[in-house]
Amino acid sequence: MSRRGGVLEFAILGLLHDSPMHGYELRKRLNTVLGSFRAIAYGTLYPCLKSLLERGWLAEEVPEVTALAGSKRSRIVYQLTAQGKEHFQELLSESGPSAWEDENFGVHFAFFGRTDHEVRMRILEGRRSRLEERLDRVRGSLTRTREKLDGYTLELQRHGLESVEREVRWLNELITAERHAGATPDAAGPETPVDASQDADRLRTPTQDVASDPSASNN
Repeated sequence: MSRRGGVLEFAILGLLHDSPMHGYELRKRLNTVLGSFRAIAYGTLYPCLKSLLERGWLAEEVPEVTALAGSKRSRIVYQLTAQGKEHFQELLSESGPSAWEDENFGVHFAFFGRTDHEVRMRILEGRRSRLEERLDRVRGSLTRTREKLDGYTLELQRHGLESVEREVRWLNELITAERHAGATPDAAGPETPVDASQDADRLRTPTQDVASDPSASNN
């Protein structure tokens, strides 16, 4: 699930798994899950919904209640089919490298409440390993280029480094909590519930910061 379209499909299926929604409400929820920095336009949402309908993963329903006076039509409500629920469960079970990447990790994390413990652990540990590799590259780049950079560029690289280090610390805390939950069956995840929508910026900041480092991207 490396393309953005796959991430959007996963998010749509996950949100509709909770309850049916019409397009306007679904778009608002998607912008919370995926983040305002990549806000979903209707021109992107509806073709994706059409594709999911054609594959049998969604069904649409036009409410019998008459639309409000002055409106042209009632809003179509989208809901998961049995096949859609089954496919969503398959997506939840994915724990390979694609689930660790910047493009996909945040959406997987948003649905951790419905993900098996072992899958959560593999994704968190894989994400941490990927970021530790990134830290090594950025630190190496700073060491090689420090004397060639002006003060502002150097501060930007330091900011990127600190952002990745912060996410690694956060992942360490989550992994420790998950291990505790695995050892104690009655435990339900981290002691402090993690709100993926509130942590969305933290999840994405390292990607944006390191991407701003031209020397790190070449290593």
